[in-house]
Amino acid sequence: MMDATHVGSSFDDFLEEEGILGGVSAIALKRVLAWQIAQVMENQGFSKASMADAMNTSRSALDRLLDPENVAITLKTMDRAAAVLGKQLRIELVDVDSNQISPVPSSDQSSPASKAPLGAPSA
Repeated sequence: MMDATHVGSSFDDFLEEEGILGGVSAIALKRVLAWQIAQVMENQGFSKASMADAMNTSRSALDRLLDPENVAITLKTMDRAAAVLGKQLRIELVDVDSNQISPVPSSDQSSPASKAPLGAPSA
């Protein structure tokens, strides 16, 4: 007889029940980012060595950035890669249930994000 525990539930619900949704989501996002960076590098003619040099980082740090399984990458590193490639890194908070962007209230001027773009020096 079939176990009906997960019938009608979403895959995200299943992953959450198993306690692995956060990890799976982080890996999925990192895979997409690593793929995008690799594609733009190829399209713009960057080798790994020239990209690492342009980012002012080591080749091994770039390898970690391009490793789809390595989720321990800093925002600073991701932002530097985007800037070298003429891109902008965009990170958004979305509502869990609806996947809609949650705008930051305009009255919240204390947020560091409202003062300067990522990677810009703070005041």
